[in-house]
Amino acid sequence: MAPLVQNRLAPVPLMKSWIESANDPECDFPLNNLPMGVFSLDHGEPRCCTAIGKFVLDLTGLEDARIIQGSDGEMFQTSALNCFMAQGEKAWASLRSQLQTLLSDGSSISSEQKIIKNFLHPAQTVEMHLPFKVSEYTDFYACKNHAFNVGTMLRGKENALPPNYFHIPIGYNGRASTVVVGGTKIVRPKGQIKPPKKEHPIYAPSSRLDMELEIGAVVGLPSEMGHPISLEEAEAMIFGYVLLNDWSARDIQAFEYQPLGPFQAKAFATSIGPWVITKAALEPFRVSTPNRVKPLLAYLEDTGPMLYNINLAIEIQTASLHSATIISKTNYKEMYYSAAQQLTHHASSGCAMNTGDLLGSGTISGSQSSSYGSFMELSWGGEKPIELPSGETRSFLHDGDKITLKGHCQGNGYRIGFGECSGEILPALK
Repeated sequence: MAPLVQNRLAPVPLMKSWIESANDPECDFPLNNLPMGVFSLDHGEPRCCTAIGKFVLDLTGLEDARIIQGSDGEMFQTSALNCFMAQGEKAWASLRSQLQTLLSDGSSISSEQKIIKNFLHPAQTVEMHLPFKVSEYTDFYACKNHAFNVGTMLRGKENALPPNYFHIPIGYNGRASTVVVGGTKIVRPKGQIKPPKKEHPIYAPSSRLDMELEIGAVVGLPSEMGHPISLEEAEAMIFGYVLLNDWSARDIQAFEYQPLGPFQAKAFATSIGPWVITKAALEPFRVSTPNRVKPLLAYLEDTGPMLYNINLAIEIQTASLHSATIISKTNYKEMYYSAAQQLTHHASSGCAMNTGDLLGSGTISGSQSSSYGSFMELSWGGEKPIELPSGETRSFLHDGDKITLKGHCQGNGYRIGFGECSGEILPALK
């Protein structure tokens, strides 16, 4: 097998904007980023938007005012990004070019700047919504460190990874109906749980409620049923990426998962961040997938740098903590399979992919305990509870706990941020 191509992309400098807050080195949303989302003001109708500095920019309004235009008709006259996503890479690149011209420092289009200012809203004054209508949701198990850790707990080191792990990205079909935007509160699920010393299961609230730090790939262009796709086609189909928290009820999962895998343990909620970070913004941060334990079949074989160098962190806020505290840091480059490989394999049987499909990466864990992406690993199945600065401990999530995921790529004097994806645990319904 040919050696993997290392990151060969030249560093990209900060693109300065006339919106000063976008030039802050710690800002998630410089002009280099321009993530896509959906917002509303004062409980009004949701509108498509981007983020620039500390502001949300109303793209629906800019389109109405003919400041931005699409080559294939209207882009943003709906309450979701799906219409724009389905227009493909030419439209995506055209919008990015238009916005960077309009928002760049030294832009001479002063009359248009005055109009643009009417569509800028301070980020703290808006409500963010699910950025796209989720067509289908598939969750993968594509980080080797996580799969090995969980497999070790369940089956021992010798049998931690199944025989197919180094050949295919393992996944399962989840529930699109319970994908929610970050900030939505999560009700503790109930389900069938088999206590160790009981003969029969009970129906009860989960006491081993967990979270999973993931990145979600958002499909923009569809594929046709019966037609597999290449890795190059998969790359072209992906619109962008979101932070993703796949909440998990480990005790429900333990009883139900054989032989068909997770069901109710995962179906109750999946949170995604409100901002879709486009491929163009992430392009300078491409890195290679890890060395292969076994050669991949030709249709999945690496074609170059296929992952991104995205720094990720998990924060927890409890009733006893004065402020949120970081409990884990990891990086998306820990993945064994890229999103393009996951998408290619998903369609390899002829499965049709749709605009708005969401592919969860699977929990992203590093090789050290401080870089694990779930409480199942951080507490090693509850055997080693995490101690928090308040003195309290956590093996799994308590009611009232708030989890926040954060992510960014670090550039030279700027960052490409994902914003936040948070969720607070509410008690189970009676």
